[in-house]
Amino acid sequence: MTSVKLSVSIVSYHNFNDIKRLLESIKRNTSSELSMKIYVIDNANEQDQFRELVKQYPELNYIHTGKNLGFGKGHNYVLSNLDSEYHAIVNPDVLLKDDVFSILIDFIEKTGCGMAVPKLVTPDGERLAAYRKDPNLLDMLCRIWFRSVFPEKVAVHELSHEDYSKPFKVPFAQGSFLVCKTDLFKQLNGFDESYFMYLEDADLCRRMNQISDVMYCPYTTVEHRWEKGSHKNFHLFRIHIQSWIKYFKKWGWL
Repeated sequence: MTSVKLSVSIVSYHNFNDIKRLLESIKRNTSSELSMKIYVIDNANEQDQFRELVKQYPELNYIHTGKNLGFGKGHNYVLSNLDSEYHAIVNPDVLLKDDVFSILIDFIEKTGCGMAVPKLVTPDGERLAAYRKDPNLLDMLCRIWFRSVFPEKVAVHELSHEDYSKPFKVPFAQGSFLVCKTDLFKQLNGFDESYFMYLEDADLCRRMNQISDVMYCPYTTVEHRWEKGSHKNFHLFRIHIQSWIKYFKKWGWL
């Protein structure tokens, strides 16, 4: 027996201001008829700020982990607590533009898919390349270093030729905003915690597609300020490389 229709997990690492804006957009756009619990998993140390925020949002559950667990392990921190029918994995740096949760839940119920992702756009409204084929080494090298040399190969990997006005199955949906059936998320034991950050979303989608379908939903939009931190920070880039190696060892290099 589920206690709420939807649970939401948000992993924070010095993201208080982002999460404050996100929660405001959730409250502003989400139907009051949708019962939900929101979990903020704090991988930093911002208890005092979040303490005030909890008072404003009765559905908010704040959890301080005491250390930086990483992305997947942070989301998994509440896995055993989930008593919802649907679960949303949400980045701090997104904003809802409409009643995204209700629309995606309705989409999942009508299509029977296990996980759905909305249209993700930049603050300027440009669609993000957040939907891709399952990664392989050649595609990743082309996408990061040789985009101008192999533009068509990059376009194929990023599913650029799909009709984004219609639903379609997605091998790998970037994990900034995913809504799935909670029982399937639990069946998969959530994210693979061997990834500290990066590629855990590709791994989760691949496993979800083995037991159900990950679908793109064109009927709702989320704004994402995609920072691409590993493109600018050597430490994050090194973590990204480590995640590639773990992913390819698990799923194959080609």
